[in-house]
Amino acid sequence: MKVLIVDDEPLARQRLSQMVAAQADCSVVGTAQTGEEALAKIDQLGPDLVLLDIRMPGMDGISTARQLLDHPHAPLLVFCSAYDDHALTAFEVNATDYLVKPVRLERLRQALDKALKLLGSHAAQGDAGPCLQARVRGEIRLIPVAEVHYLLADAKYVEVHCADYSVLIEESLVSLEDRYGERFVRVHRNCLVALDQLAGLRRNDDGSALVRLRSGVGLEVSRRNLAAVRRVLKSR
Repeated sequence: MKVLIVDDEPLARQRLSQMVAAQADCSVVGTAQTGEEALAKIDQLGPDLVLLDIRMPGMDGISTARQLLDHPHAPLLVFCSAYDDHALTAFEVNATDYLVKPVRLERLRQALDKALKLLGSHAAQGDAGPCLQARVRGEIRLIPVAEVHYLLADAKYVEVHCADYSVLIEESLVSLEDRYGERFVRVHRNCLVALDQLAGLRRNDDGSALVRLRSGVGLEVSRRNLAAVRRVLKSR
């Protein structure tokens, strides 16, 4: 995977370059110190991924990313910033991940692995789709909604369950349903299930119902939502 590093600080460019170069399947094809220079090098070098700082003189990282929205060969984007206040804006410009400086090697590896998977699945258009924002060990992590199996309300948090991991986000289930309702079905007052994960419905001896996910997980279905779940399963 070809990586372009964009940061106005020489030491930051050098550190990221060394960290990326040490990873298998990754090579640094160039660096840039402004947004304008980054756009020129993207056209010149054709990187697969850009590690992009946000606060830079002239064109900042967000503006640079917006310029790439209509680019015919847009690379994947991972923001690297000393601040986490732009994480929500990162969704709007299709960022794959958001790293908070100083970037830890473990988080960089996670971001690179995610980018490699996207490239491998022919999704290298700089669009990971809508994402949820989670804070994991002090870092901002973007979770593509397409990866979510189900959402489970837990007090003031929501548990986001994916294939091989789960995280907590500070958002209500109602607001998530409002934004992404076309991707999920409500099975219980505290649970939304991704439509593409539905595998079946089972009635228990006591009259209760469980919806079965493709992963094998079983989740309780409330009486209030049972008819809607049945309709969705029949339509699929």
